[in-house]
Amino acid sequence: MAGVAKRRKVGNLMALAVLSALVQRPMHPYQMASVLREHGKDQNMKIKWGSLYTVVQNLEKHGLIEATESTRQGGRPERTVYGITAAGRAELTDWVRELLATPEQEQSRFTAALSVMAVLSPAESADLLAQRLTALEKGLAARRAALAEAAREVPRLFLVEEEYELAVAEAEVGFVRGLLGELTSGTFPGQAEWQVFSETGVVPPELAELMERGLHPQQP
Repeated sequence: MAGVAKRRKVGNLMALAVLSALVQRPMHPYQMASVLREHGKDQNMKIKWGSLYTVVQNLEKHGLIEATESTRQGGRPERTVYGITAAGRAELTDWVRELLATPEQEQSRFTAALSVMAVLSPAESADLLAQRLTALEKGLAARRAALAEAAREVPRLFLVEEEYELAVAEAEVGFVRGLLGELTSGTFPGQAEWQVFSETGVVPPELAELMERGLHPQQP
């Protein structure tokens, strides 16, 4: 069951990343960006680096962070150092609790492609899925190796997001492999009607009503 996310004063996930960085120590925005990159946060969440300063300003505006000092090195522009406030800590912990406990519907480009796969022939769909499977399996092997290497030095607490991403990737490999197997063996339900549609452009009666109704499983 998908949950409804709370409306937050600064809802951009970069704000979550910034707050998590400032829990460690006060920083100026350049340091924040460096720390977030070092920790691979741009791989764990969608981050637009160009919005960093705007996010920092909005966090300060809403009292979640505050300027603690200004520094200047040589002829460089003055840099403002920010620290997290008590309100910011409360927001961070509440946000993390929500994200951990509440499932949300997340859309992907692959889901979009699957939803309109009928415009291709079964054979072409199978060929393309085979290409995807090869790429996924190659990427999966690399991720497993990288995780195993990192686990030698990094505590598991700081790798659980990588474990999750690996599990998701493994699940996708399993799904694609299964779907590909059905298409290549001809056991995919309705494949004959799909083939007719691909060859003639005419929707078989067996599928016409369903396509007209836009039948889709109802979300709980």
